Amino acid sequence: MESSKCLLDRAHTRSLRASPTVLVLVDFINPMRFPGAENLLKGALPAARATARLKKRLASQGVTAVYANDNYGIWQSDFKALVAACQAQPGARGEIAALLAPEEQDLTVLKPRHSAFHSTPLDHLLHELRANKLVVVGLATDMCVHLTVMDAYMHGYPVWVPNNCTAAESKASKAAALRQMSRVLKCSTRRG
Repeated sequence: MESSKCLLDRAHTRSLRASPTVLVLVDFINPMRFPGAENLLKGALPAARATARLKKRLASQGVTAVYANDNYGIWQSDFKALVAACQAQPGARGEIAALLAPEEQDLTVLKPRHSAFHSTPLDHLLHELRANKLVVVGLATDMCVHLTVMDAYMHGYPVWVPNNCTAAESKASKAAALRQMSRVLKCSTRRG
């Protein structure tokens, strides 16, 4: 466990560098214990693999990654503990968490509801990063991703939602959400 002094020392020496584009990963770190999770998992692993490739490519261009994850109603949530618990899950659940585990330079935000903006410091963090464009990926396309993109649109951010980097419980739900985001929220939904 890192001491408080080490955390404070690191906080004083590490400042945020500007990132005009920010990759927002929504709910990929997920134990998937809810009705419909088995259906979501069918598309979640391929989406996670595509996201891992995209994240690596964007990181090489200096794009900051921000993980926006559900706190699952646990108000003393610790992101590192959540990652470790998800990595310990069998099968695709653990593989997704291993593929997309945050790296040292990545930032994390725990969210209490569906949108990554609702009741979180995300918008403040994006201002600190001087972001002017978002790339939003994650689970589920028709719920948390869609609501995050809606709030991003309302905050004035242009958004790219790579269609191969999201998943929903059904192909029809995913397609409908992507159409809605493209048509109404003016997002690009080209592949990542």
